[in-house]
Amino acid sequence: MLEISENQTSGTISFQVRVQPRASKDEIAGEMGGALKVRLQAPAVEDRANEALVEFLAQLLKRPKAAVRILSGDRSRTKRIEISGVTRQQVLDLLVQEA
Repeated sequence: MLEISENQTSGTISFQVRVQPRASKDEIAGEMGGALKVRLQAPAVEDRANEALVEFLAQLLKRPKAAVRILSGDRSRTKRIEISGVTRQQVLDLLVQEA
């Protein structure tokens, strides 16, 4: 099950993402070990996969890119993401829509 932390005071949620760079298309690929699995076309060089991840999640959740931050894991496939202005349910709905 996807583990999502909510911070009521700041209006943000955070969760883990497992990134697979150089995929055939950008997509949510389900859940893997408590993290949202995301496939991205961008390669894992020069921060391109990180930028693509922020842009992809912002687009899916209809938020500005500034609302999506990578808290940890800049150089890892497993990252901790924080998004402001969305609910826990909106993130869980991504699994249902894309599956």
